Amino acid sequence: MPHVIVDCAIYRNGRRIEKPAGYSTALDEARAEGHSFLWLGMHEPTEEEFEQVSQEFGLHPLAVEDALKAHQRPKLEVYDDSLFMVLKPIVYDDSDGSIDSGELMLFIGDSFVVTVRHGEGSPLASVRARLEHDPEVLEKGPTAVLYAVSDAVVDHYIDVAAELQLDLEELEASVFAPVGPDTKGGGSTRSTAQTIYAFKREVLEFRRATGPLAEPMARLQNPGVPFVHDQARPFFRDVDDHLTRANESVEGMDRLLSDILSAHLAQMGVRQNDDMRKISAWAALAAVPTMIAGIYGMNFEHMPELKWTFGYPACLLVMAALEVALYRLFKHREWL
Repeated sequence: MPHVIVDCAIYRNGRRIEKPAGYSTALDEARAEGHSFLWLGMHEPTEEEFEQVSQEFGLHPLAVEDALKAHQRPKLEVYDDSLFMVLKPIVYDDSDGSIDSGELMLFIGDSFVVTVRHGEGSPLASVRARLEHDPEVLEKGPTAVLYAVSDAVVDHYIDVAAELQLDLEELEASVFAPVGPDTKGGGSTRSTAQTIYAFKREVLEFRRATGPLAEPMARLQNPGVPFVHDQARPFFRDVDDHLTRANESVEGMDRLLSDILSAHLAQMGVRQNDDMRKISAWAALAAVPTMIAGIYGMNFEHMPELKWTFGYPACLLVMAALEVALYRLFKHREWL
């Protein structure tokens, strides 16, 4: 399965040895030697491709089903022969400010680590390379891999949160700008509302990755979790601290987006009221000459000033005077 198995290696005393010919014999070799473990990395295997691996490593059927179907929430499950953990790496696209989430499953057991990756958002290549340059950490065994992968995923959460925070500040500035695209018409206003809502969807996607991970991180800090050394608890506590920062940042962005959306809707209401005042003012200006002209258009015989030579210009002058007076009044009240 060369297209599925990304990497497969035995690590003895924190150092990588030659790449084994097959993972089955490599696992037996790692268990026989002691102070060794096998790290098998796979990318989007099918059910048939993963079946042999699950049998060789004794993976639980429920965990295997989750690893194949993906679309799982971050979680930690303990089985008799292995520990199963789900992480959701996040990728930030700087071109359009969107985020995409992948999935990363880890099986931790007796002298082995099996990682299954779905999507492109995975730090495994860089994590493996960094661990191979730090034998003192890698010699701690599968626990070191679990910590390093979790730490890399959570640290990237903080980086993505910082990028989203910058985008949010730009969005906030554009919404509350005195003169901007929002003041030029309803189409721009609808576009701004759509941008805010789309941003909120991105934050929600981010929250789905960070929020549920808090409970597994809390469990890894407690003693008694199988296949995890007690000496690793302070390291997972550090990861949990970083995760708490990421969750607080996401929650803050979500609340701020709700406030921005509410303020934007309030601005829309104010602008609509301004438009209605302007329409009402222009309607009042049109109503005055219409009313006077309508009165003199009723064709009654006995009406004032019908026989007066200056009646027509006087009527026009009255109309003009009333129009100027109303215009000045509306202008003074900022209706126009």
